[in-house]
Amino acid sequence: MVATYFPGRGTLFEETYLEGKAEGKAESILSVLDKRGIPVPEATRDRITTCTDLDTLTLWFDRSLTATTAEDLFADG
Repeated sequence: MVATYFPGRGTLFEETYLEGKAEGKAESILSVLDKRGIPVPEATRDRITTCTDLDTLTLWFDRSLTATTAEDLFADG
């Protein structure tokens, strides 16, 4: 396991920082889908923008590069 040190770990500052990272990643996913001409239903948009897990958002971003539908982001396997 790799441990990272973040000044202010466990503080409101860290929480705010991570929320900002998540929001930025969600916006990137939506931007990629938009640029690729893939429609994003409101429920899917909400699922993306309310997710705060950076690992999940990174997975979805990677999938957004090759997805044929917005729902492909959530495919298992």
